[in-house]
Amino acid sequence: MAKEEQQNVNEEKEEEQPLEEAETAEDGFKVDDAGEETEEQEDNRLIQLENEVNEWKNKTLRVQADLENFRRRAKEERETAAKYKAQSLVESLLPALDNFERALQIEPDGEEAKSLLQGMNMVYSQLKEALENEGVEVIQTEGQQFDPNLHQAVMQVEEAGFETNEIVEELQKGYKLKDRIIRPSMVKVNA
Repeated sequence: MAKEEQQNVNEEKEEEQPLEEAETAEDGFKVDDAGEETEEQEDNRLIQLENEVNEWKNKTLRVQADLENFRRRAKEERETAAKYKAQSLVESLLPALDNFERALQIEPDGEEAKSLLQGMNMVYSQLKEALENEGVEVIQTEGQQFDPNLHQAVMQVEEAGFETNEIVEELQKGYKLKDRIIRPSMVKVNA
């Protein structure tokens, strides 16, 4: 029984001991005897929270801007891919188109050769039309000034009747797909 009384007395003494005047709250701000933050501390806490809110707003805005940029770039890439989807096929068909043009320049001797040439001309026309439907265009050279973006100068000559840097002769046709150069025209340029 004496032990129990001793324990009760000790507990009462502990309860009577005064609290420290300023305890530290979890967030590092001091609290007074009543357990409340002081007005200055509340203001500091409010400023700190406002700064955090502003920081999160800025991060959110940056992430939204990044997402919009990503969407825009992805859309542009899809449009570009769709626009030039036929490029590899066109590049593969250009040598065949050149061979058709060379074959059609031959003068046929007999009726059988004329008939064959007429059939080749029909196939050539269909191939050319299909390429035009995909946006393939021949790069113009006749009477044009040399443009290194469109033409490849293979030879330079001095001929009367042509201005300086004017194309004298086209050696191989050039083609572009919509606004992209597939193959530049090989040309002879006046010096």
